[in-house]
Amino acid sequence: MSNIGKNIKKNRVEKGITQEELAEQLHVTRQAVSNWEQGKTQPDVDTLSAMAEMFELPVEELIYGNVAPKESKIVIEKTAQNGISVGTTVGVALAVVLSYMKWESIGWAIFHGLLNWGYVIYYVIRY
Repeated sequence: MSNIGKNIKKNRVEKGITQEELAEQLHVTRQAVSNWEQGKTQPDVDTLSAMAEMFELPVEELIYGNVAPKESKIVIEKTAQNGISVGTTVGVALAVVLSYMKWESIGWAIFHGLLNWGYVIYYVIRY
């Protein structure tokens, strides 16, 4: 049985619908529903969309099973945080290098680097 078939059967049983009732609502044969659930065939996109609407869930969940939106959100947040960290580090390093090139003094470069880090920390805390 394919994942789609397992998910169709699971949601159908949870709703208390027989294969025949599901088939009638989707305008297909009971055998078509049976074939989907056994993984012999798969429903077309329109039928998947209609089933998802009937089961009151996103099409992705019907295809892939329980999609954990919290986990997806966590991954997106971590990726964004990593991007901010890398961008900040590159920005501060660039400021240090440019300060050194302009004033030819490591003291000024370090000073500007610290100022930039202070700004970044303030920005992160505030927002």
